[in-house]
Amino acid sequence: MNPHNSLSYRVQPGGSLSGSVRVPGDKSISHRAVMLASLAEGVSEVRGFLTGEDCLCTMKAFRAMGVRIEQLQDAQLRIHGVGLRGLHGPADALDLGNSGTSMRLMAGLMAGQRFATTLTGDASLSRRPMRRIVEPLRLMGARIDTTPAGTAPLRIAPADRLQGIAFASKVASAQVKSGILLAGLYAEGRTEVTEPDASRDHTERMLRTFGVTVEAEPGRAALSGGQTLRAGDIKVPADISSATFFMVGAAIVPGSDLLLPDVGINPTRTGVIEILRRMGADIELLRPRSFGGEPVADLRVRGRRLRGIEVDRALVTAAIDEFPAIFIAAACADGHTLVTGAEELRVKESDRIQAMCDGLQRLGVAAAAEPDGARICGGRLGGGVVDSLGDHRIAMSFAIAALRAEQPLTILDCENVNTSFPGFAELAAGAGLRISALKPG
Repeated sequence: MNPHNSLSYRVQPGGSLSGSVRVPGDKSISHRAVMLASLAEGVSEVRGFLTGEDCLCTMKAFRAMGVRIEQLQDAQLRIHGVGLRGLHGPADALDLGNSGTSMRLMAGLMAGQRFATTLTGDASLSRRPMRRIVEPLRLMGARIDTTPAGTAPLRIAPADRLQGIAFASKVASAQVKSGILLAGLYAEGRTEVTEPDASRDHTERMLRTFGVTVEAEPGRAALSGGQTLRAGDIKVPADISSATFFMVGAAIVPGSDLLLPDVGINPTRTGVIEILRRMGADIELLRPRSFGGEPVADLRVRGRRLRGIEVDRALVTAAIDEFPAIFIAAACADGHTLVTGAEELRVKESDRIQAMCDGLQRLGVAAAAEPDGARICGGRLGGGVVDSLGDHRIAMSFAIAALRAEQPLTILDCENVNTSFPGFAELAAGAGLRISALKPG
C-alpha cells in the first residue's frame, strides 16, 4: 500500500496520560476462543472479544466452514460449536488478512480435516515465513504446499491420517507450538512440543477450559489425540500488548498517572512489565484475580525518569510483541539500552528492528540496528515524518513517542492499527495524547 494513500496520524508534541483506559480484549486469546469454541460440543459465549480485523478474519473463516457465530454485542459472541469433525469445506480460499496467528494455528487445524482448504492473506502476511509450521505438520503426515519461498498461500489437502510426534522447535513460538498441538487433536497418539524458551501458553490454558487434558510446563507441552472439546464460556482480558503503548506513554512522562483495568498478566507475557521496571518505571499490579484460566490485574503507571539498561535475553520471548514500544521507552531514557536475542522481530509484520531504528533516527535519536536487536542512546526527540510500513505496532509506538517530542510527528500508513486495536486514536486522545487521524484524500 502506498503510505500516502492510507490513514496517517498527526500527533502534536507534549502532554501526559491520566485517568483510566480499558484497552480492547487480548488478540491471542480472542483468536483461540473462536477456534476452540467452534470445535467444541455445545454453545459457548465469549465476552471481551477483540473486534479488530485480525480476529474478525478468524471469525469469518469459521463461519465459512459452517459454524454459527452470533455477535450479541460488539465484543460478545455466542458460538454454536460443531465438534472436532463438524467443519465443512469452504466454498473459497480462507482469507486471513494480516493475521499470522490465524494462519499458523489454522494450518494445524486444517491439516486434520477431511476436505481441502487454501489459506491466503494480504501482502504482508504473504511474505512471512511459514516453513516453521509447515515442516513439523508434514512430519505428522499433513499434506501442505507453500510457495517456493515457503510462504502463503498454504494449500492443504486431506491427509490419510496424522500421527503424533515429539517435536523440538528451534524457536520459541506460541504460533508454531499451538499449530502443532491443534493438529495433535486430530492425530493418533501423543503430540509433544519442546522449545528453547517458554512461549505464551494461552492455547494450553484454553484447551483445559474446553475439557482437554494437556501436559504443560515452561518450554514443553503435550496432548493426546481424539479428545472431545466441551463448550465453555470465556472472558477475554484486556490485551497486555495493547496496554503496553499506554504503559510506555505514562512511564516516559513525569506527572502521568494512568490506570489500565483488567489487563492479562499471563506470566509468559509480562516481560514488558519487568523490562520497564528495570528501567525505573513505576508500575503497580492491583487487584490480581483470574478470568477463567488467565490471570489479570489492574495496572497503575506513574511517570518518572527512566534509565537505559541491557535487556536480559531471558525476558525477550515474554515481551517479543512489545519491543517497538520498549524501543520508545529506551529513546526517552537516560543512557544506553541494548537489546539482543530478538531476531524474531525481523520477521513480524515488518522488520521491526530496522523500522524502529530508522524511525528513531529520523527523530534525532542515536539508534543502531543489530542482527538480533538494537543499541539505543536516549536523548531528545525531534519531530517529522515516520513511515510505519503498514505495521500496527510501529504506528502506535511512534504515536506515543510524541509525548516526549519537541515538534509534531506524522506517522504514515496506519490503516493496519485496526487489525489489533480498533479505536486506538480516540482512546489515546481521551487519555491526553494530542493525536488526530488523517484519512486519505
